[in-house]
Amino acid sequence: MDFSLSDEERQIRDWVRTFVQRELVPLEQEVLRRERAHQPGLTDDELTELRLKAKKSGFWGVQTPPEYGGMGLSAVMTALLEAELGRTFVPFSFGGAADNILFHANDEQKERYLLPTIEGKRKSCFAITEPGAGSDAKAIRTTARRDGSDWVINGEKTFITGGNEADFAMVFAVTDPEKGANGGVTCFLVDRDMGWRSEYIDTMGEWGPASLIFEDVRVPEGQVLGEVGQGFALAMQWIGRGRYLLPARAIGACERLLSMAIEHANTRETFGAPLAERQAIQWMIADSGVEIEALRWLVLHAAWQVDKGMDSRHAQSMAKLYGGQKANEIVDRVLQIHGGMGYTRELPIERWYRELRLLRIYEGTDEIQRRTIARNLLKGHVKVGGVLG
Repeated sequence: MDFSLSDEERQIRDWVRTFVQRELVPLEQEVLRRERAHQPGLTDDELTELRLKAKKSGFWGVQTPPEYGGMGLSAVMTALLEAELGRTFVPFSFGGAADNILFHANDEQKERYLLPTIEGKRKSCFAITEPGAGSDAKAIRTTARRDGSDWVINGEKTFITGGNEADFAMVFAVTDPEKGANGGVTCFLVDRDMGWRSEYIDTMGEWGPASLIFEDVRVPEGQVLGEVGQGFALAMQWIGRGRYLLPARAIGACERLLSMAIEHANTRETFGAPLAERQAIQWMIADSGVEIEALRWLVLHAAWQVDKGMDSRHAQSMAKLYGGQKANEIVDRVLQIHGGMGYTRELPIERWYRELRLLRIYEGTDEIQRRTIARNLLKGHVKVGGVLG
């Protein structure tokens, strides 16, 4: 059992760490200033410039297959890179990526959607969640009915990430109510100019999801992604593509936050002694350090299973559940250690506090992860002790 990185893996990880320190961290104060003024932290032009700068060093399409111009990195390596990006709250991700289910497109659809998305010329969004269908994705009510050679879509989607910026959506609609999720849901590629509109949803965080409204939106037969009736399987493939990457980014945030807490505890004096000498503070720092390491290995174990072609859903659920819980506990401790200053917007702690809270909700709530983990254990789908048990 070897936990070391190869020379190439270490070089890749270190390049991203340097990129974050040199290119992203210096932007933090300006990002905070803009967000306080209710402006985007980065403009589209600034994000594109940063992505192209990374591309010059070969960082483009981290998990995109090489035949499409990507790096095709392993799941473990991608998790390590996400942790590095998580060390800053600057909203950056590498370019050259496309939703995994777009690779199921036919040749014509790849030319119109997949390739332009990888190149950064088009923006997509994944539209399955509805006002009455959040955790229970099988409860979707948006419909698509045949009308000649077209489909007519009616319904509403909500909390759609990237829905305000996307020029096309992967829309999941019921095409056979009797079959429902068992062969009655279809995925459609729907351009914005086909008639749907988006409405901004204000949240406690700095990102703005959207509601998408479809009123008699007509799409040709050729807009079906995959096969008619097989959309739910595609949706589950999208949802399960990389839950481990969400807690992976939280690792970086927690490491940065804990470093801030350690520095503050060593320099801030109360009653004639540094905070670091107070047992209450020591225990907060010790617990946070242990939890970060535990989260790191849960994430890397889930990623390792992905690379081995194993069914990693259980491991990913464990990583996401633990990551969401512990990231929220850690940022709360760090804010407490900083006292009143931690509660202000002069420091980024409260911003991370709001951002990390989302980790317990999106792409599977804590409750859904617990249900999955418990069901797997109770029904014997996995063994206590995991792959080494």
